[in-house]
Amino acid sequence: MPFRMTPVRALALSIAALQAPMAFAADAPDAAGAYLAARAATADNDYQTATGYYAQLLQKGIVDRGVAESSMTAQLVLGDFDKAVEIANQVAATDADAADSQPVFLMRLADAVRNDRFDEALKLVDSTQNIGPLFTQLYRAWVYVGQGKMTDAFDAFDQVAKLPGLQGFAEYHKALAMAQVGDFESADKILSGEASDAIHATRRGVMAHVEVLSNLDRNADAVALLKSVFGDALDPQLAALSKRLEDGETLPFDVATNAQEGVGELYYSIGAALSGGDVEDAVPLLHARIAQWLNPRNADATLLAASVLDQQEQYDLAIATYDQIDAASQLHYAAELGKAETMMRAGQADEAIKTVQAVAEADPELRGVWVSLGDMLRREERFGEAAEAYQKALSRIQTPEPRDWFVYYAAGISDERSDKWDRAEGEFRKALELNPGQPSVLNYLGYSYVEKGENLEEALKMIREAVKNSPDSGYIIDSLGWALFRLGRYDEAVTEMEKAATLESVDPLVNDHLGDVYWAVGREREARFQWKRAIAFGPGEDVDMDRVQRKLDMGLDAVLKEEGAAPLKAQPAVQ
Repeated sequence: MPFRMTPVRALALSIAALQAPMAFAADAPDAAGAYLAARAATADNDYQTATGYYAQLLQKGIVDRGVAESSMTAQLVLGDFDKAVEIANQVAATDADAADSQPVFLMRLADAVRNDRFDEALKLVDSTQNIGPLFTQLYRAWVYVGQGKMTDAFDAFDQVAKLPGLQGFAEYHKALAMAQVGDFESADKILSGEASDAIHATRRGVMAHVEVLSNLDRNADAVALLKSVFGDALDPQLAALSKRLEDGETLPFDVATNAQEGVGELYYSIGAALSGGDVEDAVPLLHARIAQWLNPRNADATLLAASVLDQQEQYDLAIATYDQIDAASQLHYAAELGKAETMMRAGQADEAIKTVQAVAEADPELRGVWVSLGDMLRREERFGEAAEAYQKALSRIQTPEPRDWFVYYAAGISDERSDKWDRAEGEFRKALELNPGQPSVLNYLGYSYVEKGENLEEALKMIREAVKNSPDSGYIIDSLGWALFRLGRYDEAVTEMEKAATLESVDPLVNDHLGDVYWAVGREREARFQWKRAIAFGPGEDVDMDRVQRKLDMGLDAVLKEEGAAPLKAQPAVQ
């Protein structure tokens, strides 16, 4: 991302610089400029640009807390782990206040474990109050594992498990440590116990349990666990595991094979838990990168880092990170799909679609890839191609499950938009069979019936149920108002359409519909006002702006007559 600074951002950073406890040397103008530029680049998550400016500040001996944290984090994000460690150690040796920053401490703690300096690791973790009890206690437990002090380690894991809401974290890590020393029975007891729901909610938690069960000669139970969590349509990694289990192979336990990788799992666990929040927060990314560093086999950490970079709109870095997953990896398909999604957001739709098509051609039995391809084509309004992609996905569903409702729904949308209504109608009905009451499906099917003038009473019933299940959706309430309008129940339509316009005040279709409803009840001035709003907020995906302009020019009645449509005719309300 090129360097940019808005006037407002520049003012804010100038004020921050004036307030910052930093003393510049004789070359203050150059240092101040570098400082402001570095802060602006950091605010934009422009890590590449930031590193250059921070390097200038570090060379001048300017190492306040902000410079220390941001320069080290930028190097870490860019994958220069040696430079990140160098900065962390430089900070620790020269500035006590900056050395106490959380990112610097996290880097130094990781470096100590990576190099088996466990005594130093304990001293470090005991010297900071800036990292929460979850991390410090689990880190300490893994250091004890590295020292061979298993009793102390298990006691530390148990202490974390007593903290509110942290049992799942602690039990998972304790089970990993037990499996590392060959105590698979105890590990299975934990993974199957009170915290099993929380542990099985993560992919790596399931993988760990599968490997534990295999080492207990319980391959059949391991296969059953995979299918109970992920269903019959396993992705390449899980399908390969399942086949090895079915072939009688004992899987090695390699989720975390030593204390270093255990600490790497800790960084990954926290990074994954924190991701999805504030996209400007670099903490999840920092954790993901350190997890990669401590355990290069942890492809999930690489995928997490790429996902966070994507959320930060650092698309080039995200794509480069996805490309770090080796083509031979069983998670390569996931990296390619993630990369394609990033390309879509970066405005590279054609390249994204080609990327997913290549994955589909390489392994055409991957149902999820066909769904992803359909989703991308649908977003690009290439509905005919999307429909065929969804058909390939549907053909690979052996026994439809509730979780499959969306595939049928998306297929129905694509078929309806490409004039394959007979097939679309069946797909919508199947989606509702799998997920009764699903408001989006009820709304789409009901609205489609209304537009086609078919099954209007059933359509109205569907849309009312959709509104009941999603009462704050302006689009669904708009559908209800429009159904009432098409049924000639204009007074009722006004009430619902006004609610929709309140919730979706700038949507051109909703405003256009409200204009039609106002016209039908004789409120012609208000109708024209709404049509003007529709034009002002347009163009809309489903709004014919030329038609809206004709309504403004000659009125709805004249437009309907011109089109050969039936004239407006009010019907009595149904009690």
